[in-house]
Amino acid sequence: MTEPQDKKFQHRDIDWLNFNKRVLQEAADQSNPVYERLKFLAIFSSNLDEYYRVRVSQLRQIKKIKKSLRKKLALRPTKKIKQIVKDVAQQQIQFGEIFRDQILPELANHHIHLIQYKDFNEDQLKEASVYYTEKLKPQLEPQLVNLEEKNQFFLENNTIYFFVSFKNSNNAGLVNIPVEKLGRFITLNKEKEEHYITFLDDLIRAEMHQVFPNQTIEGIFEIKMSRDAELYIDDQYNGVLAEKIYDSLAQRTDGQPTRLLYDAEMPKELRKLLRKHLGLGKIDMMPGGKYHNFSDFFAFPDPTNNPELKHQPLAPIPHKAFEANKDYFEVIKAKDQLLHFPYMSFNYIENFIEQAAVDNDVISIKISLYRVADKSALTSSLLKALEKGKEVTVFIEAKARFDEENNISWGRKFEEKGAHVIYSYPKIKVHSKIFLIDRIESGESVKYAYIGTGNFNAETSKIYCDHALFTAHKKITKELDRVFKVLEGELIIPRAKNLLVSPFDTRREFTSMILKEIDEAEAGRKAKITAKINSLEDEEIIDLLYRANNSGVNIRMLVRGFTSLIAGVDGLSENIYITSIIDRFLEHGRIYMFHNAGDERIFIGSADWMNRNLDRRIEVLAPIFDEDLKEELKDILQIQLNDNVKARIQDYTQKNEYVKHSSTKTIRSQYEIYNYLQKKHS
Repeated sequence: MTEPQDKKFQHRDIDWLNFNKRVLQEAADQSNPVYERLKFLAIFSSNLDEYYRVRVSQLRQIKKIKKSLRKKLALRPTKKIKQIVKDVAQQQIQFGEIFRDQILPELANHHIHLIQYKDFNEDQLKEASVYYTEKLKPQLEPQLVNLEEKNQFFLENNTIYFFVSFKNSNNAGLVNIPVEKLGRFITLNKEKEEHYITFLDDLIRAEMHQVFPNQTIEGIFEIKMSRDAELYIDDQYNGVLAEKIYDSLAQRTDGQPTRLLYDAEMPKELRKLLRKHLGLGKIDMMPGGKYHNFSDFFAFPDPTNNPELKHQPLAPIPHKAFEANKDYFEVIKAKDQLLHFPYMSFNYIENFIEQAAVDNDVISIKISLYRVADKSALTSSLLKALEKGKEVTVFIEAKARFDEENNISWGRKFEEKGAHVIYSYPKIKVHSKIFLIDRIESGESVKYAYIGTGNFNAETSKIYCDHALFTAHKKITKELDRVFKVLEGELIIPRAKNLLVSPFDTRREFTSMILKEIDEAEAGRKAKITAKINSLEDEEIIDLLYRANNSGVNIRMLVRGFTSLIAGVDGLSENIYITSIIDRFLEHGRIYMFHNAGDERIFIGSADWMNRNLDRRIEVLAPIFDEDLKEELKDILQIQLNDNVKARIQDYTQKNEYVKHSSTKTIRSQYEIYNYLQKKHS
């Protein structure tokens, strides 16, 4: 606990750095296999790149607002950016220490050596020279740059380059590192039992004298520019929003700079010339290591195929009901069903859509797609349904960040095959993960609904922890049908009494449920709120939670990412306890549970407690009516609340301390949940 304080809200972008710090903790955790630790370094790097492209770029946009207005609104973007730069610099130092002092030696202990060009032996130098001549040289685009003139070159977003200084010259060299064409890592010839891998970067370094043959090379420094990733689309383009987004995707490469990452060994005078040449401010310059784009380590080769170096795969748990009866319509009509990813296979969703596509009694399929996979059995089944003459309605979210091009491309394919394709609306994203199947049974329409917490993507379902509800419950299917009618423009408001649908009633219903818990606590009765979410930002909800805290409501939360709520403060949040779980899978599911005077209410769905999810997105959260499924979700939630291996405490200290073992049993929740579901479905 700490003393009461005036500050009620932590800035989301500052607390997000605490989330990425937890990712870095996993990279440092020596109980994780070395390739998994390497993966967490890649996640850290990928997260940070997106953070700069999106969040930091937004802070920079705020700086364009008149200073007088920023002052009135208490907006202080420069101060935030300075704090971000400081915190990131500290994390980058830790990142480098983990990589150099822990990961590389452990790889070497397993006969895998990541070597630099200066360590090449004579045979490796010859091998590098041959590779350079035959494969690398044709892909290089070297430029000579006069440092006394501005804007002579352009750095593509998130692309790594070499910036080369020459002795006794006003010029510098710029050369691309063609990772997309050749990959980032080159496996060299094996020597006895030892395996050697090098960066593509080092093959260029080794042959830089050939790249700039008429210059005396003084220094070779890797650089990378991060640029604004937002697409600013004028709202006047209402009817052709998808086309405007498609045409605007080029902004991803020529957007405003948000960070220049450079090799910290670059001399100060050269940094100054480069900064001025690119028109950057000092705050835009971020020192880093010799190598950038560590997200490439997702594809780091394993020449040994040693199973000890990675997590052993967990076989998907067969779903008892769906395995016993392959007629999914019968199974779902008899009883609501839950799936849990990645513990169970995404095939059950694909199988159901496939069954619907070929079923003569199915007349229509409606689905909302937020992030569409490049190729999938699900999209193939939707195309098959069109071939069978069924009515298919596909809502495509054209503004799903970094997936716009693929989403719109799929939308065009569906349109060509005769689907009714609806693209997103200005200012509103459709983030819900839903589909609805209409089937004629005994002359009557029977609807089957799906509401999930994760995207319709078979690949990400293997690493994202999500939950999914199949139901034929009329209270849900009737209201989900109204949601689709809103998406189709037939209704303005879905009039839901059971579903929570943003931006229509989710905020109001959450407010009502929290206020009820406050009333119960003030009457001296048991009151409790439990929530598992990705992020917590909405200040109205946070204020209500603080009020509930002061009324004596017990509030227990799992927040994977950032939280603007400050927990553990006397007089403000001493009854609020928050933990965050970072483990081999990405926690992504949202579960809300309210004690409700003993008649517990549980919801799952796509919405976090963020103002965008409550007010600016189409979101759907489903109540769990089936008592068996209620208990199942409660059991899973309780396992996660009890995690004392991978759970960290999120409170005012911002130390990310691990939950201490309070019992003799260690509980690593992701493995405990797997074991729990195995028993339940055996």
